[in-house]
Amino acid sequence: MFYGRIIKITEYRKKVEEQLIQVGINSVDELKKVGAKAAWLKIQEIDESACINRLMALEGAIEGVKKTMLSDEVKADLKEFYQWNKK
Repeated sequence: MFYGRIIKITEYRKKVEEQLIQVGINSVDELKKVGAKAAWLKIQEIDESACINRLMALEGAIEGVKKTMLSDEVKADLKEFYQWNKK
């Protein structure tokens, strides 16, 4: 598997990577091209429990930081997106 290659900085690493691979995202470059929001929507299609923390972890992986280090603007944007798209 690709553990640690796609998501390096997240407490969900193994589960998120498995889900990314399931939805056809196999590298960091692919994740960056797709974006955190679109990747999260794909994950939500296979796992309705996909939460805001997973969305933030994806964005953190793209930015190369822990989700807690995302800017307040990014966090607010992701929270709004999550509210509109959660099942």
